[in-house]
Amino acid sequence: MSAYMLAEAGIDSVENLRELGAVEAYARLRTAFGRRISLNALWALDAGLADIDWRTLPDQRKAELKTALAERMAGS
Repeated sequence: MSAYMLAEAGIDSVENLRELGAVEAYARLRTAFGRRISLNALWALDAGLADIDWRTLPDQRKAELKTALAERMAGS
């Protein structure tokens, strides 16, 4: 994922990303780029906001993000 991709999804700053949160940012990326965006992007967004390596994101947090994403998608 790149700054270009985030900008194409309407996310133009770190502050904007923080305001939206990882789940909303991921949903916007999926809308803009479809299946080119995997769940790894969700993990990376959330981990980046927490200032940790995405590969160390705990399974429990991944499950919480998947639940939040399902709820977000059901409400859209």
